[in-house]
Amino acid sequence: MEATRIIAIRHGETAWNVDARIQGQLDIELNRTGRWQARRAAQALATEDIDAIYSSHLLRAWETADTIAEATGRMAQAIEALQERGFGVFEGKTFSQIEDTWPEQALKWRKRDPHWRPEGGESLQDLQQRIVRATSELAQRHLGGQIVLVAHGGVLDVMYRAATGQDLQAPRTWNLGNATINRLLWTPDGLTLVGWADTRHLEDDEALDETSA
Repeated sequence: MEATRIIAIRHGETAWNVDARIQGQLDIELNRTGRWQARRAAQALATEDIDAIYSSHLLRAWETADTIAEATGRMAQAIEALQERGFGVFEGKTFSQIEDTWPEQALKWRKRDPHWRPEGGESLQDLQQRIVRATSELAQRHLGGQIVLVAHGGVLDVMYRAATGQDLQAPRTWNLGNATINRLLWTPDGLTLVGWADTRHLEDDEALDETSA
């Protein structure tokens, strides 16, 4: 059975990651550390055999993907379906502000209710369906090859769950650090995990690990 190798990378750090502020689908650029992380990830992938680079169109992911593209000689392509979960009214707020302003909604968020949507946003189930479909469509274009997907914490969380059979409500025990290198294999049967959260290229830096970006 033909397969596609996937290198999945979360964008580099932003100022809002540092502030524990929900970015969602807002366009936030990388900070100085994030740009450094992107360069280190790019260097780590420079000798990889890569057929295509696909990225969320949001600036923090696109900056990361563009840096990787420059190092690998492949042009990055923006894919809107790879954007972060929409958090609606939560976007731009810190975790503590959300707890104070919408305590009941915050509880549903913490419990990972798969059907709950913040006002104007997406549910976890919405996100899962979007990401699994987009990953499958992109992987099918490159059977037998390898692609890079640059996206967000919530997106990579869904990929990990799909590859390991973890339920959407299962507590997260895996790392979603900025600019870590994660490897999966796609076949028509779905995703499987090859390696996760490789941080060797970031050994001089402490990448923030945040559930949502």
